[in-house]
Amino acid sequence: MGDVVNLRLARKAKARAGKEATAAANRAAFGRGKAEKAAARAAAQRAAHLLDGAKREE
Repeated sequence: MGDVVNLRLARKAKARAGKEATAAANRAAFGRGKAEKAAARAAAQRAAHLLDGAKREE
């Protein structure tokens, strides 16, 4: 026989895990400082400029 599972606790644990995953994603997206955001923006602009410069036709 398998173990007895309390479905109420399992449901709450699953919801808690989902909320933690959402919180982790939000921390990654919004938990950066102004300098980090500016550096990421500059890196993206450099990459876009490099890609545009490597195009063969306009």
